[in-house]
Amino acid sequence: MKKTLLSAVVGAVFTHCTLAHAVTLNDSLELIGSVGAFSEYSMRGISYTQRKPAVQATATLVHSSGLYAGVWSSNVDNEGIDARYEADYFAGFAHQFSDQVGLDVGYIKYTFPKGTILNAGEAYAVLSAYGFKLGSYYSNDYYGDQSFIYNYVGYGIKDLPYGLGLDFRYGVADYKDPSFFSSTGASKDSYREWEVKLSKNWLSLDWSASYVDTNLSETECLGFQGDKESCSARLVVGVSKSF
Repeated sequence: MKKTLLSAVVGAVFTHCTLAHAVTLNDSLELIGSVGAFSEYSMRGISYTQRKPAVQATATLVHSSGLYAGVWSSNVDNEGIDARYEADYFAGFAHQFSDQVGLDVGYIKYTFPKGTILNAGEAYAVLSAYGFKLGSYYSNDYYGDQSFIYNYVGYGIKDLPYGLGLDFRYGVADYKDPSFFSSTGASKDSYREWEVKLSKNWLSLDWSASYVDTNLSETECLGFQGDKESCSARLVVGVSKSF
C-alpha cells in the first residue's frame, strides 16, 4: 500500500499525528498506530488540557481500496465538565490521484464520557496537492444544537536539512451562535488560529515543536474554555512512537 495514501489518512483526521510506519496485516489491510506524550492537548489553536500535559494514542485500519476506520484518545481538562478523557471514532475514504494529489472524506464522532454536552460529530473533506492542504470540517450538533464549520489551509515542507519537516496552518472556526464574549460585552461567533510546526524523526521517535496562537482575547478564552491562557501564543512540544 502506498505510503502517500497512509499519510493522507492520518493527516486528514488529526493534523497533529505523524506517520512513520504501518503494520501489514494482509495484502489489503494495514494498521497505523501511535502513542505519544505532549506538553498539552492543542486542537485548532485551543488547549483542551488547560496547558497541562497530555498522553494520546491512535489506531487506524486502512484498506487498500482507501477505506479506513479508527479510534483516537487523549486526556482532557475542561472547566465545568466531569470528563477526564476524550475518545474519538472515525471512518472515511482516501484516494490518491497521484503521489502529489489526494482527497480524503470522512466522519469523526467526538465522545467525552461523563461530559456528554461536548459529544459531537463532524463530516470532513481534505484536499492535498503539492504540499498544500485545504480542509473543511462541518458539524450540526456542537454543544447540543450548535452548527459549526472549520476551514483551514496548510503547507508542508519535507526533507529539510537535518531531516526536519516544517508545516504551516491557518484556520477559521465559525459557530452558528455567538460563543466568544469580550470584557466590553461585545460578542463574536468565530475565531482565527494558526500554527507553525517543526518535526523530526530521531531515535525511532517522532519529535515535534509547534508555535500555536489564536486571535481570541484572554476574556474571550476564559468564557469559552475556562482558562484565559488556553488560546494565547504558546509552544507545544511532543514526542510519539509510531508503528
